Amino acid sequence: MKKKIVFLIRDLNYGGAERQLVTLAKALDQQYFDVTVLCFYTAGSLSLDNDLKDSGIPTICLEKQGRWHLFGFFWRLVQHLQRIHPAVLHGYGGTPNLLTIFLKPFFPSTHMVWGLRNSNNDPDFYGWLGRLHFYLECLFSNFADLIVVNSYAGRAYYLTYKFPPDKMMVIPNGIDVELFHPDLEARTKVRRLWGISQDTILIGLVGRLDLRKDHPTFIKAAALLCEERQDVYFVCIGSGSENYARELYELAHQLGISEKIIWEKARRDMPVVYNALDIIASSSYTEGFPNVIGEAMACGVHCVVTDVGDSALIVGNPDVVVPPKNPEALKTALNKLIESFSIDSCDRTQIRQRIIDQFSVAELVLKTQAALLALSHESISK
Repeated sequence: MKKKIVFLIRDLNYGGAERQLVTLAKALDQQYFDVTVLCFYTAGSLSLDNDLKDSGIPTICLEKQGRWHLFGFFWRLVQHLQRIHPAVLHGYGGTPNLLTIFLKPFFPSTHMVWGLRNSNNDPDFYGWLGRLHFYLECLFSNFADLIVVNSYAGRAYYLTYKFPPDKMMVIPNGIDVELFHPDLEARTKVRRLWGISQDTILIGLVGRLDLRKDHPTFIKAAALLCEERQDVYFVCIGSGSENYARELYELAHQLGISEKIIWEKARRDMPVVYNALDIIASSSYTEGFPNVIGEAMACGVHCVVTDVGDSALIVGNPDVVVPPKNPEALKTALNKLIESFSIDSCDRTQIRQRIIDQFSVAELVLKTQAALLALSHESISK
């Protein structure tokens, strides 16, 4: 008999956690698992729900009307779960994780799994509600049957807050190496569209316009690099607050590099975009497992990263790892990389191979399936 799995997530908008859920749900062996995805909110125009529907995976929107729409939303969730009667309810982050605990009295035979995707996250970032939320996570973490963390840095972080070590398991994100691969034709096409010549070094930051992605450090490093080189151009790809976007535009203007930066909204065709780049710079000051790095490397793109989360583990090269919030260090690492690298096919293949060997979807699925099947027994191999 198939094991019924329900994934519970806030929404299916185009983001890192959401893409990982969709990738995993589609890849789980349908011979053993019957998967359903429940989400709180209707997805926006740039969503992933069609990816699931095209794969025949039921997706149910609970139609939550806002933060304080609680009782009607909770009852609708209970009704759907009573109909499905899952063997496993797998929360994906924050509120979905906590809900699994509140649902346990209604579904005592269902295994409750948490998915944690951050490390060194500041609870104060979201104000009093964020602090309360994190306090509740710490308080109730012992009631989860299994806690899946997508980074070793995340596991170490949560252990400092007394999360139960015997219930925590690290399963790194999986990168779809069939979707993300080197494509020189795409590289030429996108660079032509952006007006970037083939001999210009194009450096990108891919990530939503969020304070934690630290676009200002990237922009300052770009300005410093422009003082030393004329053959560099930059692109920021991601959507977010218009007010924050204007602040970033103004910073670029003040530093005199407005003409050197392309601003792109979030896009679905990221494999094409990655291939247009020579380097991805990740300037975040908090991460778990940043998909952007793995996806770019699968396309054969060089990366310079801040030493947060598992970024250094993914790239496997200390020469391209720098401290967060340090524009000078980021500039220096970028410059050294430019002076040493090649974009030929051999070089790209070597970068890509690390992702194939260590962070493929096959590895994600293998470890996840083993963990979920093990929930049928009383002990989980750590």
